[in-house]
Amino acid sequence: MSEAEDRELDALQAALAAEHAAVYGYGVVGGRIGEERRAEARAAYDAHRARRDVLARGVRDLGGRPVAAAPGYALPFAVPDQRAAARLAAELEDRVAGVYSDLVRAAGGERRAAAAQALREAAVRAVRWRGGSVAFPGLAERAGTAGAPATPTA
Repeated sequence: MSEAEDRELDALQAALAAEHAAVYGYGVVGGRIGEERRAEARAAYDAHRARRDVLARGVRDLGGRPVAAAPGYALPFAVPDQRAAARLAAELEDRVAGVYSDLVRAAGGERRAAAAQALREAAVRAVRWRGGSVAFPGLAERAGTAGAPATPTA
């Protein structure tokens, strides 16, 4: 495998791990969010599951073994209510956008276009959850202004 393919595989695995964490996180969001935003949370959950499945296939296509989901993840903060659930959803989207920005840099062709689309979708969802936007979605996470992806717990 070439160095470029190694970088792409690493970026795919990182995106897959972030999608696993997002799917887990949206399970928490869905349990705390109010009825008026439950459909939005369900749509995001489904979108992340679909992206997760595409990424797993991409890893296999490059000859890798897809990283497995952890049995649990440490959330970045407590989520006792609807407001915290919306904040968690925005945080999850920011983190996913960050790894997709890495995949955009590492991939080429159709995979790069798909990663750019996933970055855009995550940025739009983050704006909806947060009620405001950031200048360069996906880049703040790389600069260390946001937390690292949710941490798996054993």
